[in-house]
Amino acid sequence: QVQLVESGGGLVQAGDSLRVSCAASGRTFSNYAMGWFRQPPGKEREFVAVINWSGGIKDYTDSVKSRFTISRDNAKNTVYLQMNSLKPDDTAVYFCAARRSAGVAYTRSDYNYWGQGTQVTVSS
Repeated sequence: QVQLVESGGGLVQAGDSLRVSCAASGRTFSNYAMGWFRQPPGKEREFVAVINWSGGIKDYTDSVKSRFTISRDNAKNTVYLQMNSLKPDDTAVYFCAARRSAGVAYTRSDYNYWGQGTQVTVSS
């Protein structure tokens, strides 16, 4: 069993940067691929970024490529999402998710554990 707790969300202005974190419980964190998803107001939850167990493979949805960076620290059981050049369209609740597999995946059903989410609001 893995428990995930996100933190670091907040209210920022367009063009600002923000880093959200996800702390995981459990001793096998390094065995899991980790993903970030987001749910904008009134919309479905969507894929944002994924990182494999070692951090050697990362991928992003097109709308955040070159602006967002996913990383992980297996010694701290934590995954991060650094968000730069934020836009109002990035406003959403951001969720981290863990997958009981080392490889990357892009759909919600591929992930086994979810955090409670952290709100990111970008004002124009």
